[in-house]
Amino acid sequence: MKPNTQNPFYKWEVVLLLWFAYFLNQGDRQVFNTVLPHIQAFLGTSDATMGLISTCFNVVFALTVPFSGYLADRVSRKKLIVFSVTLFSVSTMFTGLANTVLLMILLRSISTGMGEAMFGPTYPAIIASWHGPKTRARAMSLHQTAYYLGVITSGFLAGLIADKLGWQYSFFIFGSVGVVFAAVLAWRLVDNTADQPEPAAPAEKKASFGEALGAIFRVPTAVCLLIGFTCLIFVLTAYLTWMPKYLMTQFNLSGASAGFHSMLWTHLAALFGVMLAGSLSDRMAARKSGAKNRLLLQALGLLLAAPCIVVMGLGTHLTAVFAGLAGFGFFRAFFDANTYSILYDVIPKRYHSTSSSVLQMFGFGMGSLSPLILGLLSPVLGLSKGIALLAVVWVAAAVVLFLARALFFDKDVAKLQAESK
Repeated sequence: MKPNTQNPFYKWEVVLLLWFAYFLNQGDRQVFNTVLPHIQAFLGTSDATMGLISTCFNVVFALTVPFSGYLADRVSRKKLIVFSVTLFSVSTMFTGLANTVLLMILLRSISTGMGEAMFGPTYPAIIASWHGPKTRARAMSLHQTAYYLGVITSGFLAGLIADKLGWQYSFFIFGSVGVVFAAVLAWRLVDNTADQPEPAAPAEKKASFGEALGAIFRVPTAVCLLIGFTCLIFVLTAYLTWMPKYLMTQFNLSGASAGFHSMLWTHLAALFGVMLAGSLSDRMAARKSGAKNRLLLQALGLLLAAPCIVVMGLGTHLTAVFAGLAGFGFFRAFFDANTYSILYDVIPKRYHSTSSSVLQMFGFGMGSLSPLILGLLSPVLGLSKGIALLAVVWVAAAVVLFLARALFFDKDVAKLQAESK
């Protein structure tokens, strides 16, 4: 039976379907990080090699995102979502069979990374097509909770499964659930053909990737934001990769407990932080000094999170480490809540979608190096000091954002307004 798209509830069914798809997307991504110590023991590899596997995943993700964004505007978004969920789920399932580093890179880093990259630029467009201005913000906010809950849940369940059955079964189970759900998506998800945009006039044709790239690098505020976003991803990727192992080795936690606690405190705090930061950002943007206050919030968020990162790495008691994780997540949310609002304030509207892909490409492409770097430094510094040193990256990013607010933002906004006339 086909879904009744005329039913007023169907637009919320779309959100629910994509919510669970995003839940699986983030869950499958975090499985590897949670069971990393088990895989490392099985393969007999170094921290540097495990960091390389994680880095390859993020590099492939970064390279695929622009292509996925281009494709999402030109083919059936439903088919792209179904293909994405099927690809990353099948790849996750077969990762449980990997018995060499090369197979792990091929299945985990390439196949899974490519599949997940196709999901990211596509789901917002589907939600936006079914939800108008009156419900779109609520729909997007509701969908975003899948990220936090997906990471927290997978952090616990993957560790528990690995402890009880073996790390391979974490991949088997998570991947097989995704394959089944891909069939549900194929059955229930529908493109909103009534909301398709009319063909653009020649003067309004879609911007190419190269044009969007040039548009960003001609705007100093956008370049500063790109640097800040790259620094954000650099630290987050290192945290997601190494924190479960750090808690297992430093505090002798089980895989399930380490996976759960490493993700719970950060993402639970981020959930509250995002809601507060979004409201505060809109209020501050309405003041006399204007939207450049969003840059101030981002910079302050990174500065306040930096001491929390030090506590995460150097704390000698679990309570202190958990508090550091919570502060890290809460203040990090002040950056998350403002990224695209700032970008769209200084970039012409015709470049918005593609410029978002550029931001993600550079952020995940360059930020993905952190797991490898920490893996290489681990024999020299240890994971504890390596994690603590990540605070320096966010302090440097905060300085760049302060400079953008003081020197560039007003000029870039004025230039954009002049060009729009």
